Amino acid sequence: MGMQLGYTMMTEQAGPKDLVSHVVGAEEAGFHFSVCSDHYFPWLAEMGHSPHAWTVLGAAAQATSRIPLMTYVTCPTFRYHPAVVAQKAATLQLLADGRFTLGLGSGENLNEHIVGAGWPPADVRQEMLVEAIHIIRELFDGNGYTNFRGAHFQVESAKLWDLPEQRVPIAVAASGKQSCTIAGELADALVAGEPDPQHGEWFDAAGGAGKPRYGQLPIAFDPDRAAARRRARELFRWGSLGWKVNTELPGPAAFDAASAFVREDDVAEGILCGDDVDAVIESAQTYADAGITHMSIVQIGGDQQRPFLDWARTTLLPAWREAFGD
Repeated sequence: MGMQLGYTMMTEQAGPKDLVSHVVGAEEAGFHFSVCSDHYFPWLAEMGHSPHAWTVLGAAAQATSRIPLMTYVTCPTFRYHPAVVAQKAATLQLLADGRFTLGLGSGENLNEHIVGAGWPPADVRQEMLVEAIHIIRELFDGNGYTNFRGAHFQVESAKLWDLPEQRVPIAVAASGKQSCTIAGELADALVAGEPDPQHGEWFDAAGGAGKPRYGQLPIAFDPDRAAARRRARELFRWGSLGWKVNTELPGPAAFDAASAFVREDDVAEGILCGDDVDAVIESAQTYADAGITHMSIVQIGGDQQRPFLDWARTTLLPAWREAFGD
């Protein structure tokens, strides 16, 4: 199979019932997999939502029967203790009959500050992520009780009583050499922050050769290109700030202030706006050339998912199969 096409349940822009309905529609349309963001806040107040991702995924697992599901991504170091993440992932894998992948990352201040534990520098966050992955992997092993004494986490006699027969795959988000190395050493897949071939090289060198690698592409599908551009600017202007900024800002008001002078033209330079399927395929080819094996689309606008899913079924997916195979 060539590069697979995924659908994104973006919790920041739709409520829980709608998210489940949308992923059912994605399965019916023929998407190869679906990912789900895991946030406590939306990036901007205009986005208007942020339900609990794991509750949504549990419902999605029951409402669908074929489409693989994945967190994109969960931070297992602040809001959630890694031992609890392991329990949630094992339970979801059982509900999904083996269709779940646990995507992990070092988090953003936006979502993690709420527990009052502060927001340490990036190198400390990576240390915490490594400890968390070791704890989760050991609990997935199911070899009796787990005890862990680390610099950041303590685990006392933990055990998962409901383990799936099919072990939950772990994917790790990475955007530099350190995180790509962590992913290669400890994960079953890479979540690439951008389509950079060097990320894949670092991942391969650390043990990731032959393993899946995921990417994500936001678009604003709309036959009315002007409306698509307005919506992209209203809801996704934060994306122009870059991840080094996005991981540090504490809330929607800060993202609003930081992106206040981002123009519609600025957003449209980086986000496909309109209904040009050839442009989507061309952009996706950049990901394929960088070694991405699974690429998920974000349709901007919580109330714009149904038109997008209809277009995907009739236009995008046939073009995708022609370009990248089934």
